[in-house]
Amino acid sequence: MKKILIVTANYYPKVSKGLIKSAEEVLIKKYKINKIFVPGAFEIPVIISQKIKSYDGFIALGCIIKGKTPHFDFIAHAINYGIMKISIEQKKPIGNGILTCLNMHQVNKRLRKGKEAAEAVNKVLLNE
Repeated sequence: MKKILIVTANYYPKVSKGLIKSAEEVLIKKYKINKIFVPGAFEIPVIISQKIKSYDGFIALGCIIKGKTPHFDFIAHAINYGIMKISIEQKKPIGNGILTCLNMHQVNKRLRKGKEAAEAVNKVLLNE
């Protein structure tokens, strides 16, 4: 059975729980799943790169909400670049379920993003 690691930023615990629940709907019976929680989304690419040889695929979950400074833009760009770079270089699927929203109302409408990220990884692994 193939192994999937879900790496979740737990900065917003209720959001993280919803994202994980939606991802598990797709993965639970098909893969062995492990989870690691990190403080914020910025740490996700580091953990994935540390664990890259131990898993067949990864799901990155978390939430970044725009504040009043450019920090949101820098963090969102760095994370997306890091995840894509690792995926391409290591030839392993990484489903990106990291929400980038302007407010909590948008977040609550996007909790199914975990499912979408898991479906993407599932499809890539099925095509191997």
